[in-house]
Amino acid sequence: MRVLTFTSLFPNAAPAYLGVFIYQRMAAFAAREGNSLEVIAPVPWAPSWVSGVRRSIFQRIPDAETIGSIHVHHPRYALLPKVSMPWHAWLMYRGSIGLAKRLHAERPFDCIDGHYIYPDGRASLLIGEALRIPTVVSARGSDINLFPGFALIRPQIRRTLLNAAGRIAVCDALKAVMRDVAKAARDIRVIGNGVDPARFFPSDRAEARRQLGLPKEERVIVCVAALQPVKGHEVLFRALQRLTKIFPSVQLYLLGDGPLRSSLEDLSQSLQLGGQIHFAGACPNEHLRPWYSAADVSCLVSSREGWPNVVLESLACGTPVVATRVWGTPEILKSPDLGVLVQQDADSIAAGLEQAIQREWDRENLVAYARSRDWSVVGQEVEAYFREVLSAWPRVKS
Repeated sequence: MRVLTFTSLFPNAAPAYLGVFIYQRMAAFAAREGNSLEVIAPVPWAPSWVSGVRRSIFQRIPDAETIGSIHVHHPRYALLPKVSMPWHAWLMYRGSIGLAKRLHAERPFDCIDGHYIYPDGRASLLIGEALRIPTVVSARGSDINLFPGFALIRPQIRRTLLNAAGRIAVCDALKAVMRDVAKAARDIRVIGNGVDPARFFPSDRAEARRQLGLPKEERVIVCVAALQPVKGHEVLFRALQRLTKIFPSVQLYLLGDGPLRSSLEDLSQSLQLGGQIHFAGACPNEHLRPWYSAADVSCLVSSREGWPNVVLESLACGTPVVATRVWGTPEILKSPDLGVLVQQDADSIAAGLEQAIQREWDRENLVAYARSRDWSVVGQEVEAYFREVLSAWPRVKS
């Protein structure tokens, strides 16, 4: 089966942390016998007089590159920040359709695999219609739980969900919202993300702390999340303040960066936690294992999540997770033997962290559970669904 993946979120030579989960899913698909894959990952372009475009990043992205074993193309498309939002999908399509037609003429694709319903999924559907091949779109989170709130975008998301040949959600909670937005019965397949057991596995805690320069004896909490409002760092800080009454020298390490860094640094000082909250900055996925291994517990206190990869990654390293009971997270932490689910308030989070720190966890069980869903399982599920869509396509079009 030959597939064209279309998404602006694929990893590239500049923002190295972008869309790792999309790469991993589709690399697992491509690794299966008989499959091949090419990727179109369009890059925005704007005139030099337009502000708000990260030119220094986008200019470093080549027209084509190879990520792992996957060939990735980066056509440019016009974009005016904020102004272009309702036309974003069409602009992506216009910038990419010529390349898609050329690649299809050289070696035809069986279907298109579009990630992120708007604008990427909408653009991928337009390309599929132009090439007369089926398109499968995958929802990731904010594309469904945030963008439908925009009056000019919601109808485009609905049309994409209705007209795609197939639809994938990363969790049941997202599937329910997709059906509500579509306002029609459509098949939606739930395929959660996986974990790479060759990258995430247990290692000695003392050695991991020595490697990272962390204190040997203190309680250590790790939070892997971008410094954005949705991730709930402010309430986590207030929970930590409560937790210090039980563990006075507990340490919190934040792995991630973002627009809230400065304000969060100020908050940590105002709460008198400056010596216990550490901003470690963004960390590539391949460098996270020592952090998970060094921690007593990892935490994620977001207000919304699709399928948070960091939960399975932590478990694969034998580290329990405290996480808010939102969206796909309870679908991963199905048992109290895997972690602690909490509400997004300081008291609940503090109590969950206390429980997780004090409990003796069966770390071998955590690892075995995470490894039961490695990326090869996901690749198999994706291939099976693509084949279902392809087998139904002639009947759908007739």
